[in-house]
Amino acid sequence: MQNSTQAVNAWRILFLLFLANLFNFFDRTIPAIIIEPIRMEWSLSDFQIGIIGTAFTIVYAIAGLPLGRMADTGSRSKLMGWGLAAWSGLTAINGLVGSFWAFLLVRMGIGIGEASYAPAANSLIGDLFPAHRRARAMGIFMLGLPIGLLLAFFTIGAMVKAFDSWRAPFFIAAVPGLVLAVFMFFIKEPKRGAAETVPVSQEKIDRPIRRVLAIPTFLWLVLAGLCFNFATYACNSFLVPMLQRYFLMPLHEAAVATGIMVGVTGLFGLTLGGWIADKIHQRVANGRLLFAAFSLVISTLTTAWALHAGRIEIGVFVAVFSVGWLFAYTFYTCVYTAIQDVVEPRLRATAMALFFAGLYLLGGGLGPVVVGGLSDYFARAAMAAAGAPQMTEAFKAIGLHDAMYLIPVALFLTMVFLFLASRCFASDAKRMKDGMSAQVEPGIVVATA
Repeated sequence: MQNSTQAVNAWRILFLLFLANLFNFFDRTIPAIIIEPIRMEWSLSDFQIGIIGTAFTIVYAIAGLPLGRMADTGSRSKLMGWGLAAWSGLTAINGLVGSFWAFLLVRMGIGIGEASYAPAANSLIGDLFPAHRRARAMGIFMLGLPIGLLLAFFTIGAMVKAFDSWRAPFFIAAVPGLVLAVFMFFIKEPKRGAAETVPVSQEKIDRPIRRVLAIPTFLWLVLAGLCFNFATYACNSFLVPMLQRYFLMPLHEAAVATGIMVGVTGLFGLTLGGWIADKIHQRVANGRLLFAAFSLVISTLTTAWALHAGRIEIGVFVAVFSVGWLFAYTFYTCVYTAIQDVVEPRLRATAMALFFAGLYLLGGGLGPVVVGGLSDYFARAAMAAAGAPQMTEAFKAIGLHDAMYLIPVALFLTMVFLFLASRCFASDAKRMKDGMSAQVEPGIVVATA
């Protein structure tokens, strides 16, 4: 046996990974904020708006599988560096296109670039930090999500206003990403499994995907992630337009309000959530997942009430919806860490790639397009009920608001699958540790069969 250790450069690398994650979410959030000017310019339906988000996430999910295997077998720093350079450069190109289809194709290219990052970064964190510190480390890494969203929602509306163009944010966002990509290549990677309590075989592992899918906890977490990403991507794609149409807010104010609901909440949800999850884990083996399931109950109730209340005071809507998203953020620190606990180090990037495939292909991929299509349907139903001869923005507002009810429904299903995952977590975590111990004889690392 050997004691679990933390890499000496762990915190410096984690800060770099956090910055890249921040720009990852900043760049992918831009279309959700400037979508109303694009809709007006190109006369798009909500279904077409949904296709923009869906095409990105489907490509992201498919590309993540081979890129995840590359992260398990090759240089993670080079993979992240080239990926960051690619998606930042394509973000700039996004500001040059002149049609809906060209915009869509470039977004798909950005999806391939961004797919290289998350599996490699998650695998690297697992080797930088021992198990009892991973939830906190993962919480800091995932702070890139709310801070990236926060910066996007707080600044992009001002950029559009200052330059009088929805294209300007794409050019501005590309610059820091290209600079940061250079630093990625200089990351000094630890050996795989360096932070584990037993030595890890460096031999190539057979049938990696099959071995990951044989873990019951992992399968339940994939289903939970599918539902959770359905909710988050539907929310991030349509919350700004809903505030503009339903609550009649201007773009910049709607973006800032959304930034509070899905950005500021994450600062507290991830930092406090990671700390609480680690404390509970020290007392109860499946405590992290039970804590996440409880948090999703609160998220379901508060987001459902905020939507059901109708055209209430905007401050009340923002406050109640924010509570829901605050608790929803515990998903990341609890679930991502649980995957690290049940999957051995040599398979973690592959596991994360499979996890993200479920999240994005069936979750994030379906969220925007299903809500968009349902929005168009409800808008037509409202028009028919009113006996109106033509579609108006008022009917589109009602349609989008009613379609957003799918968000609390998806959060409820997330809670159910998290609870089911918690029931088999302890046995799967023990099986992983026993399997690693079986590879080790005194002073010898034995290859896995």
